[in-house]
Formats: sequence, C-alpha cells, structure tokens
Amino acid sequence: MEPTNLASKVLSEIQVRPVERGEETRYQEQMVRHHYLGGLPKIGETVWYVATWREEWVAQLSISAAALKCGVRDRWIGWDFRSQYGRLKLIANNSRFLILPDWHRPNIGSRVLSLTERRVVTDWQTRFGHPLLLLETFVDPPALPWWRVSRSQLDRVGTDPGISTYPRRLQRGSRCPPSGSLFAPPVSQSSGGN
Repeated sequence: MEPTNLASKVLSEIQVRPVERGEETRYQEQMVRHHYLGGLPKIGETVWYVATWREEWVAQLSISAAALKCGVRDRWIGWDFRSQYGRLKLIANNSRFLILPDWHRPNIGSRVLSLTERRVVTDWQTRFGHPLLLLETFVDPPALPWWRVSRSQLDRVGTDPGISTYPRRLQRGSRCPPSGSLFAPPVSQSSGGN
C-alpha cells in the first residue's frame, strides 16, 4: 500500500471516545509526561477523551467548563454582564489537547479535533443535562509555533491579555507571555448544536 493510502486509511480508522474510569490514571500520567502544561484535574463539568487507532492511544483531549471571565469572548458573543453567568454553561473549553509522541503525523490533529467536535454535544447533554452551543480553545502561538488554524474550521475571536495558558509555576521568572489567542469553532448542526 502506498504511504499516502496508508495515511488515509489510518486517519479513517481513528475513533474518539470518552476515557473510562479505569483509564483515568493512564490519561493523567501521559498528560503530565507529554503535555507542555502538564496534567489538569477534573474540575466542574469535564469530559476527558482519547483518540484511538486499533485500540492504540493516539491523542488525548480535555473538554471542560468555560472560563468564568474572558472579555474577548464575551464581547464577541455580545453578552452583557448579567446574561453572561446564566449562559456560561452553554460553552465548553478545549482545556488540553495532546497528540502522543509516536503519532505526530500530518492531519492527525485535525481528524481528532473534528471527531471530538462531532460527539461532544451529545456527550455533554447526556452527562450534564444541558446543551452545548460553543467550544472555545486558547492557543499561545509563541509556545506552539507549529500550530496552524484552518480558517474554515475556526474563527479567531481575538487576543485577551487576561488569557494565560501557563500555570502559575511556569509564570514566575519565565519568558512565557501572559496572553493567548482565543479560537471558537462553530458547533456543527449534525452534532446536535443549533
């Protein structure tokens, strides 16, 4: 089989599913070992996902409740202060995304994000009892120079000086910038979002 055909076959066989309770230790250990921000505990509404290819772990994601305050997001949506808190539960944040070391190949990230976006609305409704209308993700381009955004998949909402993708332990005395860019993909109609 040609390398291009093999790559397409691998991409088509990748599946995304929630992490099972018995896999949570493995999930956290790999986040700590391989993600530049380390692990992240489940706080509030959170679903951990794993992408697999023939039972082999390819990537991991954490989708969590949205940040309470994000000026650039709130202005983009058009929320005033009063309506923000009642509607915040309709937004989730891609709080971690990790492609495991042996899987750094073209199009893996896009495929995994696409599959996650297709199922997260249903998973969120089932687990937490309310709809999900928007996914947001914070990216620090200087920390991730390889990261590229397809304009057809994500809207760049803006840059917020209050967004920090670095934990406090890295901010002290480091050269890490205290800001990040916010991107939001529309939740697809086929996934149940409106």
